[in-house]
Amino acid sequence: MNYLFTSESVSEGHPDKVADQISDAILDEFLSQDPDAKVACETFCTAGLVVVGGEVRSDSAYVDIQETVRRTIRRIGYTKAEYGFDASSCGIISTIHEQSADINRGVVRASEEEQGAGDQGMMFGYACRDTEDYMPLALSLSHALLRELARIRHDEPGLMPYLRPDAKAQFTVEFSSHHHPVRVHTIVLSTQHDEFDTEEAMHSKIESDVRQILIPRLIKSLPERTASLFKGDWILHVNPTGKFVIGGPAGDTGLTGRKIIVDTYGGRGAHGGGAFSGKDSSKVDRSAAYAARHIAKNLVAAGVCDECLVQLAYAIGVAEPVSVFIETYGSAHVEGGDGFIASRVRELFDLRPSAIVRRLGLRNPIFSPTAAYGHVGRKPYKAVVKVQGQEKEVQFFGWELLDMVDDLKKAFGL
Repeated sequence: MNYLFTSESVSEGHPDKVADQISDAILDEFLSQDPDAKVACETFCTAGLVVVGGEVRSDSAYVDIQETVRRTIRRIGYTKAEYGFDASSCGIISTIHEQSADINRGVVRASEEEQGAGDQGMMFGYACRDTEDYMPLALSLSHALLRELARIRHDEPGLMPYLRPDAKAQFTVEFSSHHHPVRVHTIVLSTQHDEFDTEEAMHSKIESDVRQILIPRLIKSLPERTASLFKGDWILHVNPTGKFVIGGPAGDTGLTGRKIIVDTYGGRGAHGGGAFSGKDSSKVDRSAAYAARHIAKNLVAAGVCDECLVQLAYAIGVAEPVSVFIETYGSAHVEGGDGFIASRVRELFDLRPSAIVRRLGLRNPIFSPTAAYGHVGRKPYKAVVKVQGQEKEVQFFGWELLDMVDDLKKAFGL
């Protein structure tokens, strides 16, 4: 029997995402001056106020917190006092202090290869065949709709001139009993907007624009296989409360790390509970989660299985993971079971924190782009950034590269 599955995403202007982007912007500023900086930066934002706190250890970096915060808020689009949260006028308080020496002694070792994990815990990565990017379909569509909405707001404001930065999207997808997507069932979009003369005019205009402009643009941008799932009978809910003028940090307090399911797999697979944004790569909450996604995606792309969950677990101060777990949900195409796949993964992937950091290039200032529209499922690319005053080409979203497919096929005889 067919079933329904739902995932949501939030825009860059959602208050929690504002907080995430501020935290990662500050992290990138530290890494651009000192690639060895240890950073754990948390942000709280509300009407007219941003509070930045956390722990940092660096021998050389100085970051202008005020300038970094305002630049980030301005880029998102909070540039008018009427929004209740404005890049030029909001108050900014910083309470950043030095990292605990007790934590640092477990992370920093004489030999880089023996660098310990920055914390204990378990991290998950997931991949499936719903999309060309090996991501769950409902989440992928939710991200894509909001990215298209943001493109209109930033680049073509004349199309929907009333848009404000805050928004949420949700897709419900119908799947067959064999877990193959059949059709898009329901779309929910709540988007912040300017005042209208009447609520009726507001709702009519926004819903019409979503139907006639936004969703057609989304469908046009999708691969043919995914676009074909929009069969014309989908249900649409636009701003179901009827009005969404007050939004962003003025409407709801934002906190770093409160959208961990949006950041990962939309409720598919599993999550270890650790947030990503604002943390340097010595924190395995972030680096090991990226490594787990890299493993899962390459396993599925190599044909080892059609769906894959990878769990990595660490003890603070210990380099080697305490466990590696693989779940293929009965979709494996190799003999030996999931335990055999896990044993081969341990042979092929060096999962010590220092090796993960080196393999994925995580000492570079590459994290700001991850802080909205998902940390995984993104297109990897290279770009030039400044590191310690020198221009350097670095890899962004390196955990999305399919660079282990050939090795995995050889290892599993595929």
